[in-house]
Amino acid sequence: MRHICQLVLAVLVLTLGLIAQTKTASAKIGDSAVWQLPPQFMTTAHAACDQLSSSDNAGYGRCMIAQVAKAGAPPDAVSFTRELYKESHEFGIMTGFHDEGPVAFAWITYPLRANTNYGFLLVNGQPRIVNVEDLKLLDVKTMKQSPQFQDARNQFPNIDIWPGDRDGKIWPESQAGPNGGIQFTVAYPLRNGCHACANAGQAIFNWNFDARGKFIGTSFDGMLDPPLQ
Repeated sequence: MRHICQLVLAVLVLTLGLIAQTKTASAKIGDSAVWQLPPQFMTTAHAACDQLSSSDNAGYGRCMIAQVAKAGAPPDAVSFTRELYKESHEFGIMTGFHDEGPVAFAWITYPLRANTNYGFLLVNGQPRIVNVEDLKLLDVKTMKQSPQFQDARNQFPNIDIWPGDRDGKIWPESQAGPNGGIQFTVAYPLRNGCHACANAGQAIFNWNFDARGKFIGTSFDGMLDPPLQ
């Protein structure tokens, strides 16, 4: 009987744990996860975490997240930073949020990045976090087959698409999509070979979601010419 009681108790604890994890995972991301980094945050965080081995990326990430909590960030902000790190293995803070119905915008500040420190996510859909800077999700094949791109390549032989130079202020446009869905229009810089190379214009893509917020892919929507030199 004692062994049966212990088994029942173990199953109960496991079940409650799974229910708690499911509840946490299903809770919508909201503006309660927004937090602005204090001016001295990175100085303090580096002092606390930089002594960790450079090979211990996971430990460094956990240390940085702990500094977010220590600096007084709200619990939802800490939870989001932890979830984002688990998803992308990158340390980021949500610094802006705007709800668009089944899918929401989230601006992310990545204080450890070398180039652009801002990123942009589409959240609360399916999947829960969609990174618009994930170039593998763009319909680049259609872009490269377009007459616009072929013409641009004549002027810029090494033209290619790069993650956006976001500023954390300009929200993408949203509009109704097919069959009651929603789509978000996002621009990406085109460069002639490297991030600091000649500006070759911009490529425009739509991020498409169905009426339930399920991500159904991207579509190429044209190009903007580079500014006149």
